[in-house]
Amino acid sequence: MESTKDLIEKLNLSDECTTIEAKKATNIHRSVLETVCAFSNEPGLGGGNILLGVEREENSLFPIYTVCGVDNTDKLQLDLSTQCADMFNQPIRPEISVDSINGKNVINVFVPELPQSQKPVYFKSDGLPKGAFRRIGSSDQRCTDDDLFVFYNQEDSLDSSIIKDTSLNDISEEAIQLYRNLRSKVNPFAEELQYNDTELLQSLGCIKKENENWRLTYTGLLVFGKRQSHRRLLPMVRVDYIRVPGNEWVADPENRFTTIDMRGPLIELVQRAFSAIADDLPKGFLLPEGEIQADTIGLPTRVLREAIVNAFIHRTYRENQPIQIIRYGNRLEIKNPGFSLKPEEELGEPGSRNRNPFIAAIFHETNLAETKGSGIRTMRSLMEKAALMPPTFESDHGNNQFTARLLLHHFLNEEDIKWLALFNEYQLDDSQKRALIFVKETGAIDNAAHRQLNGMDTLHASADLRGLRDNEILLQKGKGRYTYYIPNPVCKFWDGIAGKSFSEPVSGFTEPAPNLNAPVQGETEPVEDLSEPVPSLSEPVRLALVNQFPKEIAEKLDIYTGRVASKDDLAAFICELCGYKELSANDLSLLLCKNEKYLLFNFIKPLREAGKLTYTHPEMPNHPQQAYKSVKHD
Repeated sequence: MESTKDLIEKLNLSDECTTIEAKKATNIHRSVLETVCAFSNEPGLGGGNILLGVEREENSLFPIYTVCGVDNTDKLQLDLSTQCADMFNQPIRPEISVDSINGKNVINVFVPELPQSQKPVYFKSDGLPKGAFRRIGSSDQRCTDDDLFVFYNQEDSLDSSIIKDTSLNDISEEAIQLYRNLRSKVNPFAEELQYNDTELLQSLGCIKKENENWRLTYTGLLVFGKRQSHRRLLPMVRVDYIRVPGNEWVADPENRFTTIDMRGPLIELVQRAFSAIADDLPKGFLLPEGEIQADTIGLPTRVLREAIVNAFIHRTYRENQPIQIIRYGNRLEIKNPGFSLKPEEELGEPGSRNRNPFIAAIFHETNLAETKGSGIRTMRSLMEKAALMPPTFESDHGNNQFTARLLLHHFLNEEDIKWLALFNEYQLDDSQKRALIFVKETGAIDNAAHRQLNGMDTLHASADLRGLRDNEILLQKGKGRYTYYIPNPVCKFWDGIAGKSFSEPVSGFTEPAPNLNAPVQGETEPVEDLSEPVPSLSEPVRLALVNQFPKEIAEKLDIYTGRVASKDDLAAFICELCGYKELSANDLSLLLCKNEKYLLFNFIKPLREAGKLTYTHPEMPNHPQQAYKSVKHD
């Protein structure tokens, strides 16, 4: 077991840590046991350490972890070992030691990862899946049905399940013919090409017999089903291509966005979605001196196709939601329901874990998808060859969503080279230059984005970003897993860059409140009703905010600033407020005179998950200027 001093040093070298959790603990409360459960369950993690008696010191120039110590070490050890033995479906036996640092006691708890045959461990009182936890990044998150397939080392059986009220009449003959054409190009002698249509569908796991009648499986309907059948049986399983003016979601309320809805057999939908997006992307040609053949520049078509196919293959079809492909002025975002079954740090490594093995097999056999596990690696390689910023990926376990982002920005173009030359005195390496270009384009960067841009681990990414911070190029904001970096206003080289404004205080405040706008993650219990009015940080600031609303809305505030009888009414009013003006969690707290965390847990987060509110900066949930906007449904 690692020493307590070494573990604290690791915490201070990293902005977030997957294998170490520090807690200022006076007793063994639920959150400690949730971390025990998460460390025991997380596949491939190898377990983790919990330090009781260590806290994050926020008052120093740069927040660090320091020893605060614990009393009654014997009682805490006994309580922990007893609850680990009794609270779960099977006993957990952590290794516990007590170390004295600077005269203060710290309890060092190592929780080993359980063998695969013993997973998942869960709270007996809660059962599966919600009683089990996983270690996602530096937080403990409740398990979902999808997690159970990870624990049991099985692939999801949904795509092989029968859909009632289906028959062979729901199959598109054109889709079958397209499969035959694509398959014959890969292997003209493939055995299944000799089958008739019914035998072919059966061999691909697309149909099964039920009471002497052929029924379609999810694979059959999704890959080969007619559009009418999709609309009748899976109305929300479609692709929404959304074109948004500018670089932010709903930047212009008068011209919000245009949407193209696409549905039909997936084998055809790949080309339809690809063509619709490719026609919108900027194109160009480069004719090198002395050459007669021009090269196409821009987003490689193979990258775009692979990103679309990955969304089709790896999304969860248990969620009744569409795939969203959002085209901003500077980037393309592809959002599909279903978090990645592979940890984010393993994305791009060989091998894959499939939710939909039958669908994936069809795409691989027709060369619509890369060889298993190589798609993301191929995308990164092609983007680098095209001198584009590498793609970034976000797996949101809490919201059960996966996002791929393709920045339509050439890395180190002529303008960037001139700008980066201004930083020559700092002797930056390539990874730090990528970080600066990313900040220049998006306004902020965090550890996860830097890791993906440069293919490095957490510690190296932290060292890079801290180097930029120590040189006063970037300014560190937030804390813990919400740490992010923005342009430092004292660095003159940011003059004229849009992102520079992110570091400026909000009007009416003496300084930005740390992390007030960051989404709350990793919590498992609702916050108690703290809806009684709270002392305002600044009444003039609140009044200035109120005055930005029309009279009919401002007059309603008095109704909702006290204790509210109906939470549904308050939720509707929050949507009304955010429909008129983009508001941060702190803004809503000021307007409604309610505790910010209470609003986040009980209203903002549920409304966002229900699709009624959306981030104004979806590309980075921990963005320093994160706010919320109502989603208008036509």
